[in-house]
Amino acid sequence: MLATPELIREAAQIPQLEELLPRWRGVPLYRNLLARAECHRPNFECFKRLPLLARREMQNGFPRNFLSEGQSLEVLLEKNLVELEHTSGTSEERLPVIFGRGWWNAQEERALRLNHFVASILDGHPNLRRASITPPACNGLTCPAVWMSREQRTAGNSLFLNWARIPFLLDNRELARMAGEISEWSPQFLDLDPVHGAHFALFCEQHGIKFPSLKFILCSYEFVSVAHRRILERVFGVPVFNLYGSTETGHLLMENERGEMKPSHDTAFLEIVGTDPDGVGELVVTTLTNDYMPLLRYRIGDLAQRRVLPYGTDFVIHGRARDALCSGDGRRVTTWQVDQCFAGAGGIAHYELRQREAGGCVLRFVPDGAGPTEAELRRVASQLETLLGSGAEIATESMRVLLPEPSGKFRLTCPAITRPPGTGDPRLIFPTVSRFPRASA
Repeated sequence: MLATPELIREAAQIPQLEELLPRWRGVPLYRNLLARAECHRPNFECFKRLPLLARREMQNGFPRNFLSEGQSLEVLLEKNLVELEHTSGTSEERLPVIFGRGWWNAQEERALRLNHFVASILDGHPNLRRASITPPACNGLTCPAVWMSREQRTAGNSLFLNWARIPFLLDNRELARMAGEISEWSPQFLDLDPVHGAHFALFCEQHGIKFPSLKFILCSYEFVSVAHRRILERVFGVPVFNLYGSTETGHLLMENERGEMKPSHDTAFLEIVGTDPDGVGELVVTTLTNDYMPLLRYRIGDLAQRRVLPYGTDFVIHGRARDALCSGDGRRVTTWQVDQCFAGAGGIAHYELRQREAGGCVLRFVPDGAGPTEAELRRVASQLETLLGSGAEIATESMRVLLPEPSGKFRLTCPAITRPPGTGDPRLIFPTVSRFPRASA
């Protein structure tokens, strides 16, 4: 196998881990773990004996569990050496995160440069402008959960546009305001939550709005469906790329021009544990550059698949572990596997597939334009039935609105949840079009 630069960087991660182990021994959270793993010598075998880290251990005793002796979070913040952020809380309760000042921008640029097309745009535009349409979240720069002026929503070369938690409830006046600000800002790329971005794109399409300055679109924050991507590419006419990571780990994977999700080897070491026969397992992350809050063998909560190619490694992100469905024969069915059933299906802007305890599913979708034809819906339902192998009814409902989680993120797939009798499902709102029985196999 040819030793490409990518393969060389990948191979260099193990010596880097071994070099970092003595430093991590000084972190209170890991001191006892490394001792119990009998890490007398800092080698990779010692690292592999470390237990997997969950958010519970990270929250217990924060921030003293991460800071070295003599360090104080208050002093670090006062000296402007660190930033304190919080995760969205989609998988579990919100988690505080510390990272060094400037760390976020540096690791983001490393990830973006894994895509040669995006790297060429970065090189050609030293003051690259972005416009962000994301779920509301408060941080040290902006808090778009409340009304703020455009000046207050501008941070450096970034303009934050949205403070709506449910994009489907935005009126035309608000969407027009967002479009107008983008036109005046003239960004080189849009930084989008795919659900918010697809809804905004449909408004732009309906009103013939174009943004000539756009070079590409970046989707992150949550799983990007083939339905979202199809709308964004159709409306804006520029490449759409997926950027994957989290607040606590930084950006881990970037989609390249061939559609491959490439790892940022300088940012984190990635493992897949508990794989099924298809090679899909839980993604485990060890961060390499955040000295203030290093994460060792951290269970990020997502499922992934590692693919070894002649010139390097890429990954397929399968969605959150808690969102996986169960097939009729007990197999795990991931969000990514479900989403492949929507490839080529028009008329759907966003969807949610909710599994019932009996094994059947309800497919609720927000239509794109007039929505899918009955034949198209039946085809999607047939593919889903084959994937799930349950033999149960798959009902379909067209909705004006689908609700997000409390964090503001959406779920494309939802496993069966036992509810007390009579409580119903709070997401069953605004049914408008039709209900189809399951398609024949």
